[in-house]
Amino acid sequence: MQRDVTTLRAEDRLDLADDVMRLGRVRHFPIVTGDRLVGVLSQRDLLAAAASSLLQLEYGTAREWLAKIEIRAVMSTDVHAIGPDRPLRDAVDLMLAQRVGCLPVVENDRLVGLLSETDCMRHLSHLLAAAGDGSAELPPME
Repeated sequence: MQRDVTTLRAEDRLDLADDVMRLGRVRHFPIVTGDRLVGVLSQRDLLAAAASSLLQLEYGTAREWLAKIEIRAVMSTDVHAIGPDRPLRDAVDLMLAQRVGCLPVVENDRLVGLLSETDCMRHLSHLLAAAGDGSAELPPME
């Protein structure tokens, strides 16, 4: 879990989110009002809102378009979150069941971290390394 999480506000514009995602190589942003979680903006949400991918707009024109749209217009508000005391297995099961790439970690209605697919993969890598050479067979496809 990442504890130092970059957040954005619902009234921020999509051009800011695009800049931060590109510069920070970030795929998910918790959206907060104060320290209360109100939504999540994913890279997929941003791409869906970017007409440039459909209309083949030049970068400058696309940025002008994104600067007009508030995050609240495209963010996901049906957010699945988890408490910091829950087992990692519960988090992974929830991410798989809900088909989400991250889970905000919330304690007492306050955002305290973010668990991403990358965090889970990093943990799996450590477990495989601790178990030996990490040459376990891949699980069957579902």
